[in-house]
Amino acid sequence: MFTAALTGFATAFALILAIGAQNAFVLRQGLLRAHVFWLCLLCAVSDAVLITAGVLGFGAIVALYPQFPQIMAWGGAAFLAVYGALRFLAAWKGQYDMQLAGQSAGLWATLATGAAFTWLNPHVYLDTLGLVGAISTQYADIMQKTAFGIGAVTASFVFFFSLGYGARLLGPVMQSARAWRRLDVLIGIVMWALALKLLS
Repeated sequence: MFTAALTGFATAFALILAIGAQNAFVLRQGLLRAHVFWLCLLCAVSDAVLITAGVLGFGAIVALYPQFPQIMAWGGAAFLAVYGALRFLAAWKGQYDMQLAGQSAGLWATLATGAAFTWLNPHVYLDTLGLVGAISTQYADIMQKTAFGIGAVTASFVFFFSLGYGARLLGPVMQSARAWRRLDVLIGIVMWALALKLLS
């Protein structure tokens, strides 16, 4: 069972580790030290729901609806394009008084944005429902399959809380408007690159 849990942990951690829109948003909020706990909890619980569905075989249902990934790709690309444009606009305006003062959008706005980054991302479905679900099929025993799922869910919690609270270590670097401008440009580039990738 320990081997199955370790495999689940390593699989999920490797999939989450890739730089993406959700991770960039969590990093940004961690730097602002704003709503970090609730945002990390939202991301981790969302992953837990999807991983559990994948391990229970929901990936087979998704395979019945081949248009689902395309619809999610269009919605996700549109969201990423708009959010990327907003980051470029913020970098162009250069008004970082709120960030330098450690202020952020309200809790509900932050959670809504975090939910959009999570649930409008078609890759999250491919990773959790598809890949994690497929790998879990190598475990016929329900206890091993459960251990695999628990390991994968644990990886998500460890990753998001480490990213959110670990971002504080970059705090001294982010004490100038120039640093925030660079971060916004980088996030904008990542968002637009991901949007283009979804449409290709």
